[in-house]
Amino acid sequence: MEKSSWKTKTLLLGALIGAVTGLVGAFLLVQRAEQSKSLPKITAGEGVKVGLGVLGILRMLAEMVEKR
Repeated sequence: MEKSSWKTKTLLLGALIGAVTGLVGAFLLVQRAEQSKSLPKITAGEGVKVGLGVLGILRMLAEMVEKR
């Protein structure tokens, strides 16, 4: 039962970190929209940059786990 306990904790922690990161990103997007007094919008280029950044972080985490 201990094995599933650490797995559950790891998954919950990852979900929490992802949710907080998403919330901060949305907050920054809203702040930027309020400053420019327009609706929040993300261009295709910005979306690609964010996606590549997330993939880079996931790759770093995967490499970190493989080294152990």
